[in-house]
Amino acid sequence: MPGQGLSDGSAAGGGAGGGGAGRERFLADAAARGLSVQLVERLAANSLEEAARILGIQPGDIVKSLVVKHKDGSFLFALVPGDRQISWPKLRALIGVNKLSLPTADVALAATGYERGTITPLGSTVAWPVYADRTISGRRISMGAGEHGFSAFVDADALTAALAAVVADISEPN
Repeated sequence: MPGQGLSDGSAAGGGAGGGGAGRERFLADAAARGLSVQLVERLAANSLEEAARILGIQPGDIVKSLVVKHKDGSFLFALVPGDRQISWPKLRALIGVNKLSLPTADVALAATGYERGTITPLGSTVAWPVYADRTISGRRISMGAGEHGFSAFVDADALTAALAAVVADISEPN
């Protein structure tokens, strides 16, 4: 597998203007929650499929951390496998609202402290509620690690427990 496996944030260099701060927040939050993560430095990818190839996994093993804006102005995270998409009717029904949306990149950054492509609930500047699609259960997944050029591998069940995530059917095939 290309890239260097890392167990902590000791790698030199930073990504995309972050200087490693996002990665450090991610690692510190994971450690504070007692969550074991494997950080992997990887080549830049232009798509989820390319990232999966680089990591040697299937697109469905990469979990997208999507920032969703609630109609009241608050946010939540939706964790959805890469080969699936949010089912807006299912997510709205679960939360009990009639309007949710994906914010602009600037708004997502302001809400989480992470740029798109690096977003993760771990280390977010605000601990927004987390909703995870049930299809990630029982799997080892890869997700954003707070900085471009890095991915994290984690046990999905340990992740959802550590985040007190609501695990439910919130997705549909792409």
